[in-house]
Amino acid sequence: MTQLPTGASASGSLTATTVTLPGHGGDTIEAYVAMPEGDTRRGGVVVIHHLPGYDRPTKEIARRFAELGYDAVCPNLYSREAPGASPDDAAAVARSNGGVPDERLVGDVAGAVEYLRALPTSNGKVGVIGHCSGGRQTVLAACHLDVDAAVDCYGAFVTGIIPPNLPLKVTTLVDQLPELRAPLLGLFGAEDSHPSPEQVAELEQLLTDLGKDFEFHSYEGAGHAFFAVNRPSYNVAAANDGWERIESFFARHIGG
Repeated sequence: MTQLPTGASASGSLTATTVTLPGHGGDTIEAYVAMPEGDTRRGGVVVIHHLPGYDRPTKEIARRFAELGYDAVCPNLYSREAPGASPDDAAAVARSNGGVPDERLVGDVAGAVEYLRALPTSNGKVGVIGHCSGGRQTVLAACHLDVDAAVDCYGAFVTGIIPPNLPLKVTTLVDQLPELRAPLLGLFGAEDSHPSPEQVAELEQLLTDLGKDFEFHSYEGAGHAFFAVNRPSYNVAAANDGWERIESFFARHIGG
């Protein structure tokens, strides 16, 4: 059984620390863990960071889930590219390599899921959430791993056409959607171009045709990254409503 992290620093009713865990191919990767205090049984959340990397805003999201009563872990998807580097430098290296390979992403998230389920506080249920590139990767993970809930916050390139000049080595996930294993919550900006409203509608139709369990919400006046409090794109109304929907969704599917 996995033990609670050592060296954790308490902050109010939660603890947060950095750990290592097994990732794809048995590699050891860094991860940020945030947990509520106490030994009550609870669900876990894997937070998949966005393309800018394993940064402070993403760690704040992990801590928010701990405040909501979940064990949360954010694996550093760039652990191999630039170990010990700043988030900006690590992200630059990852971008130059075409991003995180899909197979590796699934393996790293699998390691994070196993870590959460092995905690003595685990109720056995785990959800996955990601924003932007992490939104697409959330859908990818939910097509390959046995998770209990997935939240896609404006993930680009799940459907649509990949631009020929895109520096990232990605494909759409249309051919993998039949394997979606978890209920999916999708939160999108109506003014976004990646994904565009047309791409969101395409995804909605595909999931409907496949008989998948999902719910989508699009926000008028909101563009890409409307959850990002540190960017001009931040939209208070959309972000607040989105967080309420995330909290309700995870409460239903993984417990709190």
